[in-house]
Amino acid sequence: MKKFKFSIIIVILLTGFLSAEESNPKQEIGIVENLGEKIPLNINFYDEYGKGVSLGELMGDKPTLIALVYYRCPGICSPLLTGLAEGIDKVDLEPFKDYNIITVSFDHTEGYILANEKKKNYLAGLTREINPQGWRFLTSDSINIARLTEAIGWNFKRVDDDFLHGTGVTIISPDGKIVRYLYGTSFLPFDLKMAVTEATEGRVGTTIAKLMQICFSYDPGARTYMLDVTRISGVAILFTLAIFITIVVIRKKNKINNTFKQI
Repeated sequence: MKKFKFSIIIVILLTGFLSAEESNPKQEIGIVENLGEKIPLNINFYDEYGKGVSLGELMGDKPTLIALVYYRCPGICSPLLTGLAEGIDKVDLEPFKDYNIITVSFDHTEGYILANEKKKNYLAGLTREINPQGWRFLTSDSINIARLTEAIGWNFKRVDDDFLHGTGVTIISPDGKIVRYLYGTSFLPFDLKMAVTEATEGRVGTTIAKLMQICFSYDPGARTYMLDVTRISGVAILFTLAIFITIVVIRKKNKINNTFKQI
């Protein structure tokens, strides 16, 4: 009898679980964060000159910002790339030297000629000159595009000649790990710099970059970097404690020296 009751309980739990799975289907549109996951670096694309390239080849040993768009987009793709260009202009890091930017069309019907036109337009709109190799514009077939979008967690849906999709950029470490997502169509230079700094794993950062990592942390709710009061308070307490211990040690040492002098 007990075994029968136990079996009924198991059936009920399994039924509830399966019902929950059915009521929460896979997200069709938007971004599902795959933080910490690695994207395949052997995904193949065509660059803005029609040459076949791999993702790893373009990234090299630099952290990389990946922007997924489609070049004929009548909506948010243009504001996204414009906002990215404005961020590039203001951040005190140099594309190709400090990091790379890769724009990929997720519409497999778009070719490299259109990608080349977009690259010329956005590079011309920058207020400062950058190495053209630092911002690449790519196209590919549906299979390779799917490999990238699935790895990043980028879900989109075609509606007639357009697409429904999210907006943002994904920051990748040199070894292909997803370290951050920045959402929207405008990007604060500080957020871009912090994201690139976080992605630069295994490399020695500048003193100011290390200080920024101590003082600021990423807030997933606000989707931006915030002043980490708790962390700063902890550092301040440790610093104060170190000063106190130093003063005590010095006073004790002086007292011993004075005692010996009197003797």
